[in-house]
Amino acid sequence: MHMRSCCWLFLLIGAICRMPAADEPRTGGGSPPPGFKELFNGRDLSGWWGAETEDPRKYMDLPAAGLQRKKVASLADIRRHWSVEGDELVNDGGGLYLTTDEFFGNFELRLEYKTVSGADSGIYLRGCPQVQIWDSTDASKFAIGADKGSGGLWNNPAGAAGKDPLAKADRPFGEWNQFRIVMIGARVWVWLNGVQTVNGATMHHYFSREVPIPALGPIQLQTHGGEIRWRNIFLRPVDNGEAVDWLRRAELAGLDPLFNGRDFSGWLGATNSFEIAEGVIACRKGQSGTLYSARQFTNFTVRVEFNLPPGGNNGLALRYPGQGDPAYSGMCELQVLDERYEAVTGRKIDPRQAHGSAYGMVAAVRGYQFPAGEWNFQEITVRGSRITAELNGTPILDADLSKVREFMGNNAHPGKDRAFGHFGFAGHNDAVKFRNIFIQHIP
Repeated sequence: MHMRSCCWLFLLIGAICRMPAADEPRTGGGSPPPGFKELFNGRDLSGWWGAETEDPRKYMDLPAAGLQRKKVASLADIRRHWSVEGDELVNDGGGLYLTTDEFFGNFELRLEYKTVSGADSGIYLRGCPQVQIWDSTDASKFAIGADKGSGGLWNNPAGAAGKDPLAKADRPFGEWNQFRIVMIGARVWVWLNGVQTVNGATMHHYFSREVPIPALGPIQLQTHGGEIRWRNIFLRPVDNGEAVDWLRRAELAGLDPLFNGRDFSGWLGATNSFEIAEGVIACRKGQSGTLYSARQFTNFTVRVEFNLPPGGNNGLALRYPGQGDPAYSGMCELQVLDERYEAVTGRKIDPRQAHGSAYGMVAAVRGYQFPAGEWNFQEITVRGSRITAELNGTPILDADLSKVREFMGNNAHPGKDRAFGHFGFAGHNDAVKFRNIFIQHIP
């Protein structure tokens, strides 16, 4: 079998094994599916408080006592507008939004809702708006997308993936609708009544477009304009290994393997400083040097998974000329560094040396790396002078190197304007591992 076909067969088998069962109609009072826990106990509002459409970072950054005061102060409003009838949560169309006490990272959420004509609602993920719910027959809102149906990431900017649902799947008033929502990093998958409406789109941060969605946050049930009922609200935390599986399966046309999983065919440079075992390229501890692809690229997207030892340091060489220090002779070295590097080594770093940064030039956002010893998923796109990077589903870098005028230590980067070059790994004496290395050429 061709190596590429073999790789994709392996990934498909892994996807099937990990993929949760498809949505099935449920009845009120249902038990959580295996691995899920109930967010609504079917009896009262325990585990919930009230918040508005507000940046969740602000209240999550409060001291514990301050957050508790905010929660307690919200409960009078919650009691006025929210009630429990049988095994259903009922909102009268007003008031604060029901918000979980618990904060979640990566998860799968399942719930059911039933609403009325003219109502408008949504589900806030990590406290951010929103998976949209509305009256898809309301002609007064067709201009803003109601006619396309519920289930889109309506607060994404115009034209962004996910804003409009892929299909219209709303059921008639009086019937229950089922949502299945998966959130990995900032990427979201949504199924409404078994029909996919969002396929791995990035959810933009409504409150601050220049920064990504928080790594943790609550689930919120937003309601206004009319009664809405909820039931069977179940959540399953997604562990880091499964999160990488979801991201690896995300569609990207034209991906080609750069590494055959067996040997250094197609690679040049410091082959003696790296070793291969069980489909993994690893830098030998105490060894350095740059291992790079024989092929050269201009514009491309590369996907790679990496695993760092505590305090581990490496880098991704972008448009490397095949000689010199890739941080300076190439377009840049995109840092691969344990986020606990300073704590582990006792050495301070410049923000432009943190993981995902264009070394010495542009700092990446921190806080989205999995712990040392676990596999992380990274996607990098190079187009002209612009580099974007996503870590474990969350955008952490968007840098136009042509606009960089200040450099760490005032050390210029003469290669930053290179138009093409090799892709590679810049070894720095630590046993950093890489696997599942794929590249997409961008015309």
